[in-house]
Amino acid sequence: MGAGHSHGGAQVTGAGKHKSRLALALGLTTTFMIAEVVGGLWTGSLALLADAAHMLTDAGGLALALIAIRFAERPSTPKQTFGYVRLEILSALANAVVLLLLTVYILFEAYQRFKNPPEILGGPMLIVAVIGLFVNLLSLKLLSGGSSESLNVKGAYYEVLGDMLGSLGVIVAAAVVMFTGWKLADPIIGAAIGLFIVPRTWMLLKQAVHILMEGTPPEIDVGAIEARLASLPNVTAVHDLHVWTLTSGLDAMSCHVITSDMSQAKSTLQAASVVMREEFGISHTTIQIEDEDIRQSSGHDTRI
Repeated sequence: MGAGHSHGGAQVTGAGKHKSRLALALGLTTTFMIAEVVGGLWTGSLALLADAAHMLTDAGGLALALIAIRFAERPSTPKQTFGYVRLEILSALANAVVLLLLTVYILFEAYQRFKNPPEILGGPMLIVAVIGLFVNLLSLKLLSGGSSESLNVKGAYYEVLGDMLGSLGVIVAAAVVMFTGWKLADPIIGAAIGLFIVPRTWMLLKQAVHILMEGTPPEIDVGAIEARLASLPNVTAVHDLHVWTLTSGLDAMSCHVITSDMSQAKSTLQAASVVMREEFGISHTTIQIEDEDIRQSSGHDTRI
């Protein structure tokens, strides 16, 4: 019987050299998020508070990118054989739950304000929103270089880009309140920003749960992998094939490959590893080579 285990190196190398930029963008976003909360409470603006919640999604995305880099660099231990890469997914799950709860609060508050619009300080609200726009533009500048080199950085870049649109919405709401006195512009924009958060937050929640349930990565066709491995010389069947995600950008695969010639086990293992790495982009593989006698004695059938 032959068995193989193949691991890739660090998986987040593209983002590693952008750690300082990510950290600076996270600092700017978090600081201004707090300022928006204070400004929203001071001015009575729901739009500012909703945009602060939106900036929380940015902070979460930036923090997750840094977590992915930080923990991908840490070696595994006997007690944590995969290291700590799953912390990124747990953080994403917690982030999504918090954001959905915040959205419920924002929509409830908007409903209350539709019934009884409060006084809003349009001038200070506009000033805070304009500062927020510049913070977002600065963060975009910091992240633009790495967005083409790393999926983590690209995700953070799009998070900040989305928040820039939220800041523009707050500016519009502040201008309407200042120049027309129409107070309902604030809860309308606030509710719109809250609803804007929902789709990507729900997607983040689904992705986190899917990964924690060790579901197949959406871009992977397990049937295609089985067929390709079964087409290798001397391979008669493939069974116990599993593909799952450890953390973003790091997929793993394990399977049993039945060969008609155990004397070619080494070459079969090498060929299977090359196929997984070069054709399916998975370098973290565990492939066991066995013949029909071993399969029958182990009680396995040839189904996935």
